[in-house]
Amino acid sequence: MNFTEDKIAILNEELRRKTPLSIIEWAMSNAKTPVVTTNFRPYEAAILQVCVAINKDIPVIWCDSGYNTSSTYRHAEKVIQQLKLNIQLYVPKQTAAHRDVVLGIPDINDPKHVVFTEQVKLEPFKRAMADFTPDVWFTNLRKGQTSHRDSLDILSLDKNGILKVSPFYYYSDEELDVYLEENKLPNEFKYFDPTKVLGNRECGLHVD
Repeated sequence: MNFTEDKIAILNEELRRKTPLSIIEWAMSNAKTPVVTTNFRPYEAAILQVCVAINKDIPVIWCDSGYNTSSTYRHAEKVIQQLKLNIQLYVPKQTAAHRDVVLGIPDINDPKHVVFTEQVKLEPFKRAMADFTPDVWFTNLRKGQTSHRDSLDILSLDKNGILKVSPFYYYSDEELDVYLEENKLPNEFKYFDPTKVLGNRECGLHVD
């Protein structure tokens, strides 16, 4: 799909009046190689549930840093089984145990933190995107999460021209709580991202 910024702005106006399921139906109908990414953080089950409702075989890319909590791994397994996800697992080329010896988890102000983030998050993600070459990328970005994400919308383009679709962009936590309850989906709050440190810091994947 080829979209100009003006076209995306018009579509966003239209899509704001639609449900997440309708947004995904529209995007899937225009996609050749869609993917959805997840790290099983809070509220991720929502985006996964609506994506597989439309396309049960959609590749679900999970870039596992190796630093998730036991709770998050148990949650991931539960969601994978419940939704029968087509999980495509990508992990860093070095184990967490090895990295702990040579690098550890550097402080956010340490120059080595850039290297750490590249190793545990960006490199596996780039590898996954190179393997699947998606034209449509479903995410659970939401307004209010970070200053960068506040500048986006339901539809946005990444620097490579991939259409990012965030059908729950305008949903609050409270609205998603209701959505999860209505759809009998689990949630997970003991999530840890070693590259972010602060909850409102951008993860790096969505910055052009």
